[in-house]
Amino acid sequence: MTPLVRTPLYQQLYEELRALADESEYATGSKFLTEREIGIRYGVSRATSNKALASLVSEGVLEFRKGIGTFVKPKRLAYQLDRLISFTEKATSAGQRPSTQVLTLKSVRATLLDQETLHRLRLGVNEEAWYLERLRLADERPVILERRYIVKSLCPKLTRSKVQGSLYRLWTDEYQLTITGADESIRAVNLTQEAASLLKVDSGQAGLLVRATGYLKNDVPLWSEETLYRGDSYEFQNRLGGLDHPGPAIGHLVKNHHSE
Repeated sequence: MTPLVRTPLYQQLYEELRALADESEYATGSKFLTEREIGIRYGVSRATSNKALASLVSEGVLEFRKGIGTFVKPKRLAYQLDRLISFTEKATSAGQRPSTQVLTLKSVRATLLDQETLHRLRLGVNEEAWYLERLRLADERPVILERRYIVKSLCPKLTRSKVQGSLYRLWTDEYQLTITGADESIRAVNLTQEAASLLKVDSGQAGLLVRATGYLKNDVPLWSEETLYRGDSYEFQNRLGGLDHPGPAIGHLVKNHHSE
């Protein structure tokens, strides 16, 4: 038994259990300690054990299955607001295996695009764009549904095999493009039945809608997108400035994006 000696008791137990859930002993999907096992291990009451477990369930660290027990949920991926970072890199750094299902890749004439997309990409009437729809998975669990238009003249020979991995790497390595950032907005939405089906969650569940336009040097647009993130799979991470040096205001468009 490892009794807890500091106060507040509940807070220390919560921190101990959260750290334990992150250890390799408890892989994603594995069964976690029961209230009784927690009581024996840490010398606390069942009520205290229950409170700590309930907090971890509400935060999405653990999942309670009625009549079976409590299990470790897949780790959330960090959505950092201060820089560009690829989905492939983020999933790998979180210890998860990234993969991609290419749902659609086709060429679209500019005249068939909606006015907002046309304006964002600054396309002439005789130009074309790629339309790309991908499902991004972490450990075979779908977490991102990506719908994106890409200026075709800047990367003219896209294929389904080329867009299986990181677009950032493809653009910088093969096409020698310098990506300088993206203007993006993020808001909470309820997932439609179609999106929820692809992301394997219940229809109406919360998600994050990211609308972004990515740029090269001299603010030349490269892509425009509307991407859906599973609300239970991501958490925002950012370092805010102090009162004398405030960071970006919430709701303001920031140069950033992460789903490549």
